[in-house]
Amino acid sequence: MVNPYKDVNTDDGAIIRTFSEGLNEEELVWHRDKQDREIAVVSGTDWQLQMDNKLPTELKKGKLYYINAMEYHRLIKGNGTLRLKIWEHKNG
Repeated sequence: MVNPYKDVNTDDGAIIRTFSEGLNEEELVWHRDKQDREIAVVSGTDWQLQMDNKLPTELKKGKLYYINAMEYHRLIKGNGTLRLKIWEHKNG
């Protein structure tokens, strides 16, 4: 399966992840990540993050979001291209 995003590594060890405006919303599936991560919105409007057993919350520029390792979550498509800065934290 091809990822619905493109990653670019930054000099500070983070990842810039881009979800294009043209992606099919069906590609944004429930999933879990192996590491804890912090996420900041670089650009994009009306995109949402939904955590397991919670209502979706709008992703806002300038706010940090924390996702625990192995916690189910998904993105809900908004307007325009979404760019996230992701910091993964090694567990254990």
